[in-house]
Amino acid sequence: MTKINLKGEKATLLPTLYGRALDSQSPDSILHDTMAYEAVQQLEFDFSLVGLRRGDDTSIALRAQHLDDWVREFLAAHPESVVLHLGCGLDTRAFRIDPGPSVQWFDVDYPEVIDLRRQLFPDRQGCEAIGSSVTDPMWLAEIKGDLPVLVVAEGLFMYLKEDEGKELVRRILDHFPSGQLVFDGLSRRGVQLQKLNKAVQAAKAKVYWGFDSCAELEAIDSRLRCVASMSAFELHNDKLPTSFRLTAKVSKVFTGMKNLAVFYRMEF
Repeated sequence: MTKINLKGEKATLLPTLYGRALDSQSPDSILHDTMAYEAVQQLEFDFSLVGLRRGDDTSIALRAQHLDDWVREFLAAHPESVVLHLGCGLDTRAFRIDPGPSVQWFDVDYPEVIDLRRQLFPDRQGCEAIGSSVTDPMWLAEIKGDLPVLVVAEGLFMYLKEDEGKELVRRILDHFPSGQLVFDGLSRRGVQLQKLNKAVQAAKAKVYWGFDSCAELEAIDSRLRCVASMSAFELHNDKLPTSFRLTAKVSKVFTGMKNLAVFYRMEF
C-alpha cells in the first residue's frame, strides 16, 4: 500500500480518481477506467473523506468523457502533434485515449504528484511525465514547439491566480505554431460559491480564477478563438442524481446558474 499526504489543490486529484474508480465498477460504466480502480486499491487512504456525494462519480466520469471526446477529435485531425495534459493528477487519460505513435504526450503536475503516478501506473511509450508546477516556464522550454499542440486542463485553471493562468496561456501560444485548448472553468459566481463544493472543502483547497464568457477568454490574446462552449449542466445520463437533473432544468431559465461550470474549446 502507498501512503499519500497531499494537501490543497494537489488533494483534489483524490475525489476525481475515486469517482472514476467507482464508475468503473458500475455495470453501465461510462469510462471503464479500471486503472483508476486498481490505483485506489493501492493507496492507503480513507476515500470516504474526499467529499463525494451520491451520483458525483457519474458527473466526474461524464466530464472526463466529454474532454476525452474533444481530445480524440483533435488527434484524428492532427495525428502528428503534441498533447500537454496540464495538472494531470492521477488521470489515466493517455491510456484511455491510446494516442498513435506520432503523438508526443506530456503529463505535467507537481513533482510529488508525478512521483505518485510513477508508483501507480506503468510507463507508456510516447508519454513523458514532467514534475513541475504548470506555471513554471522552465518545463515548457524543454519541449519542441514545431508541431500543433492540444492543451488539456481538467480541473486546473480555477486553482490558478488569474495573472498566472493568462501568462501560462500566452506562453503556450508563443511556443507552438497552432493548436487547441480544451478545459473546464468556473464563472466568477462559481468561484464565490466554492464553499458549497464539498470536494474542494474536503481538500482544504481554494479556487481563484473565474471567467464568464468566451469573449473574456479571447481577450487574453488576439490569437485565441472560442470554437465551442458548453455548460456542465448540459451533460446527460440517467445515472445522474435527481438534484443534478433538477439544477440542470433550473439552469435553462437562469443563465447565471447555467454558466457556473462550463467546458471551453479554444483554438489559435
